[in-house]
Formats: sequence, C-alpha cells, structure tokens
Amino acid sequence: MKRRIQAMDRGVLLMLLASLSFALMGGFAKVVSQMLPPVEVTFFRNIFGVVIVGLSIYKIPLKQRGGKPLLLLFRGSMGFAALLAYFYIMAHIPLGEAVTYNKTSPLFVAIFAYVFLNEKLHKSALWAIMIGFVGIVLVAQPQGGSFDKYDLLGLFSGVGAALAYTSIRELRRYYDTRAIVLSFMGVGTVAPLLLMLVTPFVTVSEEFDWMFAVFVMPEGVAWLYVSAVGIFATISQLLMTKAYELTKAGIVGTISYSNIVFALFIGVMLGDPIPDFWTVLGIILVILSGLLVALPKGKS
Repeated sequence: MKRRIQAMDRGVLLMLLASLSFALMGGFAKVVSQMLPPVEVTFFRNIFGVVIVGLSIYKIPLKQRGGKPLLLLFRGSMGFAALLAYFYIMAHIPLGEAVTYNKTSPLFVAIFAYVFLNEKLHKSALWAIMIGFVGIVLVAQPQGGSFDKYDLLGLFSGVGAALAYTSIRELRRYYDTRAIVLSFMGVGTVAPLLLMLVTPFVTVSEEFDWMFAVFVMPEGVAWLYVSAVGIFATISQLLMTKAYELTKAGIVGTISYSNIVFALFIGVMLGDPIPDFWTVLGIILVILSGLLVALPKGKS
C-alpha cells in the first residue's frame, strides 16, 4: 500500500512537471511565432523528437507485428494538422485560451471511441460533453452567433488531436509505441518542409494561410526559442509517459489540466490580457468536463 501511494505521489508530481513543461513550450512557441511562421515552428518542434526517437530505435530495434500503415499515416497526419493549428492560434489569441481549446480533445476522444471503437459512453461522459461545449462557447464568445477563424482552428486542434489519440488505441495492438510516436513526429517534420517548398508556387487564400508560409531562416535569439520549443516538448512527453506508468490514467489525466493554469499565468506574463469572467467560467467548465470524462478511468 505504501509503495502504491509513493508511486501515485511520484506520478502526480511528474504530471505537474509535464504540464509546466508543456505550458513553457507553449510560451516559447507563442513568442517565436511572432518571428517565424507556425508551420516552421511545427517543423522545429518535431525535428528534436525525430532525432531522439530515431536514436532510441537505432539502439533498441522495434518489436511489432505491423500491418496498419494507412492508420499509422492517419495518426501522424491528424497529429501534425492539430499541432499546426495549435501553434497558429497561439500567435493570435491568449495562450490560456489556446491550451483550453487543445484540452477539449478528451471530449472528442469519448465521442470518437464510442462511434468508431464501440466503447461504452458513461453517463458522466454525456454530461461532460454538454458541459464542455457550453465552456467552449463561453471561451469563444462568438460574435453574431458565429465562430471566428481562430476559434474554429482552436476546436480543430482538439478534434485533430482526439482523432490521433483514438487511432492510437487501435495502433498499439500492432506497433511499438516509438513507431507510433515517430509517425507523428515524422509527418510533422516532412509535411512542413513540403508546405514551405510549394508556398512560392501557389496562391493561398486567407482561410489557409495557417498551412502555407515561406521558410524564414531563424536569426539570433530565434534559434534559442525554437530549440526551447523542441526541448520542452520532448521533456513534457517523457514526463507524461512516466506519470502514466506510475499512476492511474484517470488521476494523471485530471492533473494534466493544470497546464491550462500554468499557461494562463505564462500568457499574462507575456502580455496576454487577463481573461474576463465569462472566459474564466468557460475554462472552468472545459476543465470540469475533462474531469468527468476521466472519472470512469480513475475508478477502473
């Protein structure tokens, strides 16, 4: 019993550190997105992971049966698109709100797992979905009853991440975890390069400017910022993985919402306006919805 409590305490501490690291990544991404296009920031964020995971695979070969290459590509593509949208909105809206949109992914995972994987949808999850969407509306505060471009891309960052996470539940039966991670980071490295290469030869409307941009060579402090994005993203991933190994998924998932709080503080320090009452209420409802989704996992 004592060992279990100690493991749980370590898991909670590691998840708190992972959340702080994730929020710091967001802070550096927000700053550097004022200097470099988000698609380029996405490239640098993933190249660090490709090197680290690649070295791991080189030292310890993959052990897997494979057989689902299209699903693996789908996971990587959805993860990349969600991350690109996430970095784009960071440059235009407060950091806390951007992270809140991204943290709607558990709601959509519950929906997609029910639709595609025939997983049971608990009553608490149904309440969570309703509460979560009310929270989203309060955060977005749509003018004239319609969401703007940044709100829609924020929601897409949550939906895309949820599709990627849902596919992992099937992929883990066929692939080594490192192969699944590499599918995301690999696509997240190659796709931005391709998008930046074709940008000079295509005419892009304002709706799709978040996907296309000309490569800008980082200079001076920009190198420090993009390096920090990659380093803190990798640290966050490692800490989070270890936390899930030590503690129940429901508990770790609950603690992960602390990254919204960290992001709010970091965002204000970077010049974001202090959120108004309705935005704070919306953020609280999104967090509550995530806790309700995690509740059945915590009991299991």
